Amino acid sequence: MSALRIGFIGTGRPRGTAGSTGFGMAYQHADGYRALGGRCDLVAAADIVQENVQAFADAYDIPRTYLDYHQMLEEEELDVVSLCTWPHLHEQMTVDCAEVGLRAVHCEKPMADTWGGARRMARVCAQKGVQLTFNHMRRFSKVMRNAKVLLDDGQIGDLRRIEFGRYNLCDTGTHWFDTANYFADQTPVDWVMAQLHYAKKKLVFGAHQENQALALWRYSDGVFGLALTSGEEDIPRVHCRLLGSEGLIEIHPAEQDAPRLRIRRKGGSAWEAVDCQGETVHDAVNHGRVIAELVHCLEHGGTPETGAQNALQATELVFASWESARRRGRVDLPLEIEDNPLVAMVESGELNPRD
Repeated sequence: MSALRIGFIGTGRPRGTAGSTGFGMAYQHADGYRALGGRCDLVAAADIVQENVQAFADAYDIPRTYLDYHQMLEEEELDVVSLCTWPHLHEQMTVDCAEVGLRAVHCEKPMADTWGGARRMARVCAQKGVQLTFNHMRRFSKVMRNAKVLLDDGQIGDLRRIEFGRYNLCDTGTHWFDTANYFADQTPVDWVMAQLHYAKKKLVFGAHQENQALALWRYSDGVFGLALTSGEEDIPRVHCRLLGSEGLIEIHPAEQDAPRLRIRRKGGSAWEAVDCQGETVHDAVNHGRVIAELVHCLEHGGTPETGAQNALQATELVFASWESARRRGRVDLPLEIEDNPLVAMVESGELNPRD
C-alpha cells in the first residue's frame, strides 16, 4: 500500500512564537501523520504568510510550499488535506478540496461559522466520496475513554444527565457538546432551550462568542444535557459531570487540585480517583489518535468517530443554543436555519457588545 500524500492549508506561526494565535494546530496534525511512519508522506503546505509556511516546511522536511492553496490543490496529487485555518474559512476551503477529488479532509474545529455552511461541507464531501473529519480530539483521551467504560459498565446506574462548563458554547463548547454526545452514544436530540449574555465583545479566531450562557437539551431516550459557560474569573471548575441514577462521575481540569477523573460508585458514598496514566483531556497525544483513526479508516474502511455526522450533531447543539436565545424559546430539532444566530443578533443591534 503506497503512502498517503498529505498537504496542509493554514500552517500558522511556529509554536511558541510570541503573540501567536491558533496554537500551532498544523504542527499538531503533522506530528500525528509523522508518527505513522511510512504510511503518510508530508508533501506540501500552503499559507498566506511566506515565513510561516517556510518555517513549517523546514520543521517537517516538506519539499514544496505555496502562498495560494488553490495552486497547491491543482499541482499536487494529494490524498489528504489538513485544514488548520480560522472557522469562517472552513466551508469554502473544504468544498474546494472536495472538488479536486481528495480522499479525505481533516479540519480543525469548530466546523464552520454558520449552520448552513457546516451542512454544506458535509453534503458536498458525501456527494464526492470524501472522508471529512474534525479535530474533536478530547473524546480520544484516556480520561474520556475510562469514564465511558465506567458509564457503560453501569458503575453509576442509568445515565440521567450530562453537564459541562467551559468558556463558550462554540470554540471550546464544540468539544464538550461532542463529548456529551459521545457519552450519550450519539443519541438524537429532541430539543434545545438556552439563553445568553453578550455585553463585552469577545472574538475567538475572528468569531463572536457569548460571555455567558446556559443551555439545556434533551436526548430522545430521556437523558438531559446542561451546559454553563462563563469567563475566566467564574468559569465552572468541573469540566464535565455524568449524573447517574446511582452514582456520579466527574472530569476535572488539569489546573484543579483534584483527580482528572473520579467516580462515586453506586452503593458507595466516597469519591474514588481513576488512574488515567497522567493524561488530561487536552494532551497532544489525542491529536495523534484522531489522525491514526482517520488514516486507518482510509486504509481499511469504516467511519471515523470524528466524522462529519458526529461533528454535525455537536455543531447543531451550538447553533440551536444560540437560536433558542434569539427566539427566546425552545428549539425543536432538526434545526432549520442557515445563518449564525449570535452574529445575526449582533448585526441587527439586538445584542450590542462593547469593545
